[in-house]
Amino acid sequence: MTTGKVVIAGGGIGGLALALTLHQIGVDCVVLESVHDLKPLGVGINLQPNAVRELHDLGIGEDELDEVGIAAREWALVGRNGREIYSEPRGKLAGYRWHQYAVHRGRFHLLLYRKVLERLGPEAVRLGHKVTGYRHEANGTVTALVDGPTGPGELPARLLIGADGIHSAVRARMHPDQPPINWGGTIMWRGTARGRPIRTGSSFVGLGSSRHRVVLYPISQPDADGLADINWIAEQTYDADHDWEKAGWFRPVELAEFAHLFDGFVYDWLDLPALLAGSEVAYENPMIDRDPLPTWVDGPVALLGDAAHPMYPTGSNGASQAIVDGRVLGRIMLDHGVTAAALAAYDAELCGPIGQVALRNRGAGPFGLLNLVDERCGGDFTHIDDVVPPQERADFMLAYQRAAGFAKEQLNAAPPIIPAGARVAAVPA
Repeated sequence: MTTGKVVIAGGGIGGLALALTLHQIGVDCVVLESVHDLKPLGVGINLQPNAVRELHDLGIGEDELDEVGIAAREWALVGRNGREIYSEPRGKLAGYRWHQYAVHRGRFHLLLYRKVLERLGPEAVRLGHKVTGYRHEANGTVTALVDGPTGPGELPARLLIGADGIHSAVRARMHPDQPPINWGGTIMWRGTARGRPIRTGSSFVGLGSSRHRVVLYPISQPDADGLADINWIAEQTYDADHDWEKAGWFRPVELAEFAHLFDGFVYDWLDLPALLAGSEVAYENPMIDRDPLPTWVDGPVALLGDAAHPMYPTGSNGASQAIVDGRVLGRIMLDHGVTAAALAAYDAELCGPIGQVALRNRGAGPFGLLNLVDERCGGDFTHIDDVVPPQERADFMLAYQRAAGFAKEQLNAAPPIIPAGARVAAVPA
């Protein structure tokens, strides 16, 4: 006997967005989340226009996104010498039909959580329940193995979707011989501080070199004094013998452990040491990912988001792709029903191409322009056009946007992933 439900392992951004999508198309689901109490944890993330479009289609509009973040106006790269390498407008200012948003990850996460509870009911998310594996059943369904508040248990399901992150237990069961986590040499320190936004007032700025840089962008509307929450990510690349595993994942650290590495980042438009000093907390973690998989699917089980394609955060599209994953899966269910065939079609459409995006991010993603500058002039230049011509810079960025699915013309012309009012045919019990 099956519950007829889709079980979603993981109540992060991808899992909750999928739950909203399944509810929209009339598919019963339940989310199992290992933490006992969801809190607004984390720092800043970017939501690309392709993901913002999907949020709009889920009934989450600009008014609510403005409460958890701010529409981005610009994306820019600046050399360690303080001179601009590249800049472009973002979101509607660039001609998209949707904004790009820089949001506080935790506040955005809780927004999705509230929406799931409002629409699907208070029992739709079971906190304190961790999916530890699964078992195939003879009738083609699946049983999720679960550790809960009362100990180990089982939950039968029509389908199981592993949205349980880079350390996914569902992925480990599906691919027990997967290679270990990949570290490319970079340690990141992340935090937020109150400060005055630079450049346009809502700019995403990558400053420095390919091996030593900082990323800055506001994640809140400015207050009456012109101050906003500024998200910062300070990055240092080390040699292969560096002990990266001690960093853990979002390990709280004292500023004194790393801030001195960025003492020289002082300009007439930015005093980075002063900004860092104003941070209440800082976190350290290695920049890690996993090798792309040959498949995200094992019969009635599929992976989604970071469980499927953990990426270096160099392209600012990890959360965006997790949202899009769920929307594509929902659209395919409209044609194939709540079946293993739908999961196979989802896998065929996304697994290969998104694996290539992850590899592109491993190669620095859009920050690869900094690599080009370093290779050609060691980061020391007066006129960037003499180092990397304008057309070459523009072509480089467009190639990434196309690969990641948010090239402007492509996205603006695309029909909705899920047509308004579309519902999956009734699922038999």
